[in-house]
Amino acid sequence: MSEIWRHKPKLASTSIEAMCHWFICLFYADLIMRLLFVCVGNSCRSQMAEGIARSLGHDAASAGTHPASAVSPNALKVLESKGISTDGLHPKLVDDIDWQSYDMVISMGCGVSCPMIRIDQDWNLEDPVGQSLEVFETCASTIEENIRNLE
Repeated sequence: MSEIWRHKPKLASTSIEAMCHWFICLFYADLIMRLLFVCVGNSCRSQMAEGIARSLGHDAASAGTHPASAVSPNALKVLESKGISTDGLHPKLVDDIDWQSYDMVISMGCGVSCPMIRIDQDWNLEDPVGQSLEVFETCASTIEENIRNLE
């Protein structure tokens, strides 16, 4: 019983509440997927995928084989318009990510050649960079649908 109390939420006032909280945490831990989204620049599709996946409760990250210097402003606009936090989103090098710790590694479909890592799925999404905000929104909707289909 003392082990359960260590995980007791601040609002729990009884041992039953604490036990319920502990069991719920154990149950949902198995439902949370660790997702890594990979592309070349890590500036648009993979960044939107990371933000959307996190908003859906997954542990997500993104990386690129040749990361850009910044996240696409339109990608950030689309996420913010959906009420999704963009805090912490920045291009990262795939070599700096422990990809083996992820349940699934997903390529955005940009012809990424990553012979040193496994790719579990390739979503083959067209790159919206340089196109209208509407194209970014369509891409984000497709990404969200794909993530929901993983669940």
